Amino acid sequence: MVQRSDVPVFRNSPITVLILGVVTCGLYLIYWNIKMAGVINAVTGRPDISPTVATVSGCCMPVNVYFYYLCGQALGDVGRLSGEPGLADKSTLLVILGIFVPMVSAMILQGHVNRLYDGR
Repeated sequence: MVQRSDVPVFRNSPITVLILGVVTCGLYLIYWNIKMAGVINAVTGRPDISPTVATVSGCCMPVNVYFYYLCGQALGDVGRLSGEPGLADKSTLLVILGIFVPMVSAMILQGHVNRLYDGR
């Protein structure tokens, strides 16, 4: 069973994710996707999101949607570790927002992941 201490720390303000995403014309989101994939893989204890998928999802829409789907599937595990069992499956929300406004999906995901680090 994965413990909070096993999860790599990648804590950012969701607003910072938005600002850096806009200022860098989305290039920051490629870096963010790679780091978030590492966190999600550690939380689930499985290599659900490959570095290739994380990298390509920053510049290719269908892969981006798949990336947010995988992240949404992992929110149940994130909720279990952070004490929020209600996160169960928000993949539909992340996918829909990922199609139209991917930076908002990133902000939502970052907000939930930040809760993993509370109390460390």
